Amino acid sequence: MIVTRSTHLQRVALYAAVSAIVLWTLAPFYWMLVSSVSEQRDLFSFPPVWFPRTISFERFWQLLGIGSLGDIDEETARPARLFRSALLNSVIVCGITTIVGLTIGTTAAYAYARLRFSFSRYLMALTVMVHMLPPIATVIPLYILLRKIGLLNQLSGLILVYAALSVTYVVWVMNGYFRTIPRELEDAARIDGCSRMGALFRVVLPIVVPGLIATGILVFITTWNEFLYVLVLVNDPANKTVPAMIAEFSTQDQIKYGMIMTGGIIVSLPPVLLALIFQRRLISGLTAGAIKG
Repeated sequence: MIVTRSTHLQRVALYAAVSAIVLWTLAPFYWMLVSSVSEQRDLFSFPPVWFPRTISFERFWQLLGIGSLGDIDEETARPARLFRSALLNSVIVCGITTIVGLTIGTTAAYAYARLRFSFSRYLMALTVMVHMLPPIATVIPLYILLRKIGLLNQLSGLILVYAALSVTYVVWVMNGYFRTIPRELEDAARIDGCSRMGALFRVVLPIVVPGLIATGILVFITTWNEFLYVLVLVNDPANKTVPAMIAEFSTQDQIKYGMIMTGGIIVSLPPVLLALIFQRRLISGLTAGAIKG
């Protein structure tokens, strides 16, 4: 194969474009890491300090409860003390939301894909439309609803909202997976004595495991990063999740940039680790959905 000058220039341009995109993507994360380990005076210096003169992990220890909070003001110490409970709240809310969303959404998606009933196509379209609504359009009605049923400022109310929203997404994604599975597999299982639910759990679900894992990870990450609903629906700091708790470091007097960046680093680790652990399943699930859907 002869590499011409134009081909060489195209390859160089491609590598340059990819490098620029990577730098543009990673630059905010690098600055967040630098800000989390830099001294307070370096955060406001001009020109910016791209490489910290001294590296300190004290903010990490303070947020994780390893270091002492005695050397920081009360406005910073209070959200720092609540940060660990917010992490636990996020794990509880995201875990239950993912389980409930996958359980209800998967069975509903299977019903849409396999059963024939009146207005099924319209109900499916309505489900997708509900998922497409912007959060700002639904947060006030949800606030009024949770206040009337007594679940405002409660983790259970937050889980109810997130689970309802995640179900629509799971139905949308998993419906496409179920439609790609030949009906003959279920018919053969039912001939062998399986009920419809038995065929679902013994034959169909093992086939769509990559899709379930990919969908579950995306639901978990979306719920983990959600900010607007918890900001409006939960006022009690003890019941807030980490995105809203990080915002507590911003007060009317000052903004604790170092603490905000440190919290951002800590909060970004669980989704990244989750994606790395299930990387193969995630890629295969997304690829299968892209090809089959």
